[in-house]
Amino acid sequence: MTVPPVPRKALVDADFLAYRVGFASQGEPEALSRARLTEWLNDLLFTKLDVDDYKLYLTGRGNFRDEVAVTQKYKGNRDGFVRPEHYAALRQHMIDKYDAVVVDGIEADDAVATESMSNEWVLVHVDKDLDQLVGHHYNPVKNEWYYVDEFTGLYNFYTQMLTGDRTDHIPGLKGIGPKKAEKILKDCKDHQSLADAVFKAYCDAGHNIDYYVEQGRLLWLQRTVGQTWEPHPAITSQS
Repeated sequence: MTVPPVPRKALVDADFLAYRVGFASQGEPEALSRARLTEWLNDLLFTKLDVDDYKLYLTGRGNFRDEVAVTQKYKGNRDGFVRPEHYAALRQHMIDKYDAVVVDGIEADDAVATESMSNEWVLVHVDKDLDQLVGHHYNPVKNEWYYVDEFTGLYNFYTQMLTGDRTDHIPGLKGIGPKKAEKILKDCKDHQSLADAVFKAYCDAGHNIDYYVEQGRLLWLQRTVGQTWEPHPAITSQS
């Protein structure tokens, strides 16, 4: 596999920053929390990444996944979660100082995914959901670089179809963790074999195509505006 050069432009899923800096600044003046965020972002963008351009995305109001989730409430496990003291101020600081874009009806990682289709960006995030996207990735908390090719991106997506996502309250298949998922997918070589293996696991667990599609639509990041995930044609022909 030939890995393309690292772009000098960064796409940042910035939702985590308001939480990370916010919780680190609990009980301290708002101005200090903003200064910490500025220092953190400047170091990230202009020292570690040394980019010529960047875009930050923040999740706004509404989420199409709320309507997709019929088995259990999307992110229902976060009901009652208390945000950090300076959460709103830190988000506004990213909007004012770094031109962060707030997206409504979707999540920041969907906006990153759609923008990333130009293949000219380093994807900066701490969210495993974005590991379904082709390209260079950088985890600023772990200081970790990695590249995701097309098959690996699909493999990561179908792994989540099996394991679900506890963070977002997406159930997937009960009793399947990363090790069992790896075993199920170990002989897969392309998109169809991944889809076949996962659909078989769903059927073996007693689920129908509707549940399979629900999980896929909850987990898939939009590649185009308003995109709705559809299962591989080989799956729809079986159901």
